[in-house]
Amino acid sequence: MKPVSIEDYRELARRRLPPFLFEYIDGGAFDEVTLGRNVADLRDVALRQRVLTNVSDIDLSTTLFGQEWSLPVALGPIGLAGLNARRGEVQAARAAEAAGAPFCLSTVSACSIGEVRAGVSKPFWFQLYMIRDRAFMRDLLDQARAAGCTTLVFTVDMPVPGTRYRDYRSGLAGAPGLAGDLRRVAQALTRPGWCYDVGLRGRPHSLGNVAPVLGPSSGLEDFFAWMRDNFDPTVTWRDLEWVRAEWSGQLILKGVLDPRDAVRAVELGADGVVVSNHGGRQLDGTLSTARALPGVARAVAGRIPILADGGVRSGLDVVRMLALGADGVLLGRAWAYALAARGQQGVAHMLDIIRAEMRVAMALTGTTRVADLSRETLFTDDD
Repeated sequence: MKPVSIEDYRELARRRLPPFLFEYIDGGAFDEVTLGRNVADLRDVALRQRVLTNVSDIDLSTTLFGQEWSLPVALGPIGLAGLNARRGEVQAARAAEAAGAPFCLSTVSACSIGEVRAGVSKPFWFQLYMIRDRAFMRDLLDQARAAGCTTLVFTVDMPVPGTRYRDYRSGLAGAPGLAGDLRRVAQALTRPGWCYDVGLRGRPHSLGNVAPVLGPSSGLEDFFAWMRDNFDPTVTWRDLEWVRAEWSGQLILKGVLDPRDAVRAVELGADGVVVSNHGGRQLDGTLSTARALPGVARAVAGRIPILADGGVRSGLDVVRMLALGADGVLLGRAWAYALAARGQQGVAHMLDIIRAEMRVAMALTGTTRVADLSRETLFTDDD
């Protein structure tokens, strides 16, 4: 199959990855109602077609957090993404750098901060969870600073991990010991390309940033147990003050859906927010990002940059998010699928697809600059 869309990359990823890894990327929490809403509600946002407006010079560049970018999209943080391809986060970071887009490394990545920094020429963003062990958090922040990271994405919607049925059904979670290992090995053997590229050539298979605290217990089941035991359910707004005091760079809060929380984030010194429901992987039944975004934008637009993620499967979806009030868009599953399918080349091509689709959508809505995308770009029931 020659991929021409992100959905094509999803199918290629399904064919190439062991089922337990594909289901981890593709799935959501509980019955996946929010996961479905993210995609459906965004696709239901109608664009307003305009004509005779001279769209010969379309500019997709933007400024986010004091830096110029060629695209208003970033590769958002995805746990375990480095297992999708050999040393996967390094490949994805290189593709983002070449495209002029930010890359954000997850705390629970396969490749460490140091490994990714050695693989690129420019600094990247780093994502952090609130962890019980503040000394470990401080050490991760020190590593991010040493790597030149200018922007910290602090995830606030995961005081406890969500319940994801697909991970239990696939054997990624809830299958401890030898039985679980054998089940995953059996699945991997059905994907010989992945076995050779990642299973053999992609070692070590530890979680790079977490490995020092996992020690000899570094299997997938040990990793999930560590998450359950170390994510901090006592986290409050006071902890944001601690993070702000520890981190002098740009600080973005990821996982905001309520306008009141966005306002509080501004008051406590956040430099930006990500309107996100964790890709439908935390609280099932909550609002889709497309429905939550306008309220957050009304509350804090113009005070701090607003990013958004969730359900983005095309360049048209990026344009919709920007028109709904976002200043930039985080891509999640889109780049994970492309990485699994074709490594760095796939991520680069996926970004090319986004770029081309954005150009078409902007041209046909009579918009030539990212900053000009607004509610006027959308067709509403009042029209």
